[in-house]
Amino acid sequence: MTGPRVRFAPSPTGYFHVGSARTSLFNWLFARQTGGTFVLRIEDTDTERNRDEWHEGIISALRWLGLDFDEGPFLQSALLADHLAAAEALVRAGHLYACDCTREAIDERIKGNDKPGYDGYCRDRKVERSSSAALRFRVPDEGETVVHDIIRGDITFPHDSYEDFIVVKSNGTVLYPLANAVDDRTMRISHVIRGEDLLPTTPKQVMMWVALNNCDGVPPVELPQYAHLPMLVNEQRKKLSKRKDPVAVEHYRDLGYLPDAFVNYLALLGWSPRGDQEMVERATLIEQFRLDDVAHSPAFFDVKKMTHLNGEYIRKLSPEAFIECVDPWVRPWSSSWRPTDYTVAWTQSQFDPALFARVAPLVQERVATLGEVPAMIAFFFLDEPVIDEASFAKSIGGDPLGREMLTRALARFADLEWTASSLHDATSALGEQIGLALRKAQAPLRCAVTGSLVGPPLFESLELLGREKTLARLRAASERATS
Repeated sequence: MTGPRVRFAPSPTGYFHVGSARTSLFNWLFARQTGGTFVLRIEDTDTERNRDEWHEGIISALRWLGLDFDEGPFLQSALLADHLAAAEALVRAGHLYACDCTREAIDERIKGNDKPGYDGYCRDRKVERSSSAALRFRVPDEGETVVHDIIRGDITFPHDSYEDFIVVKSNGTVLYPLANAVDDRTMRISHVIRGEDLLPTTPKQVMMWVALNNCDGVPPVELPQYAHLPMLVNEQRKKLSKRKDPVAVEHYRDLGYLPDAFVNYLALLGWSPRGDQEMVERATLIEQFRLDDVAHSPAFFDVKKMTHLNGEYIRKLSPEAFIECVDPWVRPWSSSWRPTDYTVAWTQSQFDPALFARVAPLVQERVATLGEVPAMIAFFFLDEPVIDEASFAKSIGGDPLGREMLTRALARFADLEWTASSLHDATSALGEQIGLALRKAQAPLRCAVTGSLVGPPLFESLELLGREKTLARLRAASERATS
């Protein structure tokens, strides 16, 4: 091998979890920093839970994140012959034995035992191999397994704390501890970088790895180095829950997070580059990443902080890049990809690309995600704005001064020079006449024209919208308020 070999080995059993994304990123950063190889292996042996769309989702998410893999994707199901061959070698060497005990029989035998779990009943019974017998690994009676972890240091697991665990079920299914160890050996993985939730399985894999190295006909392979990444937690400092927390990478992609911002934020979960900058280019992440700098304490997945960072990335884009990035949200009919189950309020014929090119810089400064853009620009392309009732009641319907501002603006805007600065000065003057500061004076105008109290800069928007549409919307809002 010319460099380290790492693998990312997800299971296609659901949406791509942000914890999996962080694990894949740290593997990728380590491979790129060391000149190593990044292998993608999809562990698809759980036939009851695997789905083809989850398989494709893993690859799609990695490509969106820009985490290119050097080898794969390999399917673990295609490597079954290697798993079974390893199991047979372990049987011949006496490391595996057949067990036909039912769960009920085991539970009955161990009643009152100080040590829970399987009691080794079939160790020396020489049970015949059959469709009703599983294969168990014979855990050494004495001693301990030490896991040398780059992040956590040496962790000792006494053998007497482990039962003889099943590695091949009675139906022939090879379970995770053996399949994973065999695949890592076959692929010559030098570093296993994964979440700390898998740490309890590591001693089992190490024990089997050592056993395979002592089997006749099986070439010995050096154990990989392990690095178990800190757990991701929510704001209650509890492990991220698939049911309660938004953990799907696809969810954030659909909301309009930029992949560079997402990667930047994930990299800071348990590790940090030198200095105090939060916005860190990918090249710098690669240059500075070191496994032994990763913390072992839980990392808070702070969506608010990530959203703020994403907004900073959006504002850093050139106008041309911003228009290109937001295209799936404003022109989904022309994009090769669009957010899931997504439609826009306007039709293709209503959308004006030239107008949007002028509008884009106004909203680029105001949004934190690309998905916020459509609501801010809809009033430019719809014949009538979609009125937010609460905003209308607050600024016009329930406010006599708001209605007075509409009346005065209709008269003043009729022959005003139609520029943002003139509209600003006129609105400010109209507000002073009735005792309103500019912020209060422009609120009813914004609601009448855009339908909301939140949006891009008002006066620049009015200039782009034009005098005719602006006056028509002011008039319609005034009539609505008095009807």
